[in-house]
Amino acid sequence: MIDLTGYLIVGLCAAVVTAILTPLVERYARKRRWVAEPDERRAHPVATPNVGGLAFMGGLVAALILAWRMDRFSPVISGNSELIGVVLAAGLITALGFADDIRDLSAPMKVTGVVVVALVLVWFGVTMFYFRVPFLDVFVLSNDWIPLFTVLWLLGMTQAINLIDGLDGLATGIVAIAAATFFVYSKHLADQGLLAQPNIGPLIAIITLGICLGFLPYNFNPARIFMGDVGALMLGLLMAVSTSVVGGRADPQLQGVSGQTYFFIAPLFIPLLILGVPFFDVLFAILRRTVSRQGFATADRGHLHHRLIALGHGPRRAVVILWAWTALLSTIALYPALISSKPNFWPLIIAAVLLAGFTVVHPRWRPHTETR
Repeated sequence: MIDLTGYLIVGLCAAVVTAILTPLVERYARKRRWVAEPDERRAHPVATPNVGGLAFMGGLVAALILAWRMDRFSPVISGNSELIGVVLAAGLITALGFADDIRDLSAPMKVTGVVVVALVLVWFGVTMFYFRVPFLDVFVLSNDWIPLFTVLWLLGMTQAINLIDGLDGLATGIVAIAAATFFVYSKHLADQGLLAQPNIGPLIAIITLGICLGFLPYNFNPARIFMGDVGALMLGLLMAVSTSVVGGRADPQLQGVSGQTYFFIAPLFIPLLILGVPFFDVLFAILRRTVSRQGFATADRGHLHHRLIALGHGPRRAVVILWAWTALLSTIALYPALISSKPNFWPLIIAAVLLAGFTVVHPRWRPHTETR
């Protein structure tokens, strides 16, 4: 069993390397004019480098090399080709996102690129084995269905992160909270012996957290650099990998273990709850564009963060509010699973009501208070 200290060391490595590489990427991007120019959708008054996600690849590789050099990770790494697949997929998706940031690829080309990346994951076995439909049954995925589920899962994750990346630090913070939550969730499953081994899920989750923490100081308002599509696609890939190899491999036969029933209601739906903010944004964007008969790739100002700003919140407060919602949803996902007694949801309900009130009501009474 891999100890917590080992995971924290690897996560710290990812954070430090990402923090070192990000300003180097920023300076080089400015020199090459890989920047996002100000427009009506961007609040920044000056051109800002938009390829910060290039640093993520360095953080990932450095952390995996360190884990490979640490004996405690031998059970996960030795004889396991999955991490090779993750690195290759990460390299491909980095190239895809970078090309989109500097060349502006068409939507079909980007989707095709993500499908190719998903097939690389399938080739190296980075896939889910089971799919549980809540309250119905567990389906063992055949070789015919695995590629389709992998493609759909990766497309969903990458699109969710990409769409929510609209304010300084928003996507970085949301993914950091989600990755931390999923690391706790997956490690707890592994410690209870309820996760098929070897499993790279906890390792990829802690590396994702480290990458986000290393990048966030440069990305929070006012941002010195944006992650760009190259960063959003990378984070989507890492979250797709960690969630699929955990949620899709939790032992479907151990439903009666004390304190674990909640885990097995729908392991693959827990990531959707943790990442509820970006996934709700995706679903709302699809509905909005379907009703207005717009293309799904059409940019607009109808996303959650845009609506919070329209309510009267500033960009920083809008980011913090969406972070808070992510933290609350993550607590809802973890709380029943980590306690042995019957969960008391009233504190979480009260927290949700207070946060909803602050989200909707606060901008309305603030101007009235100022006039008094």
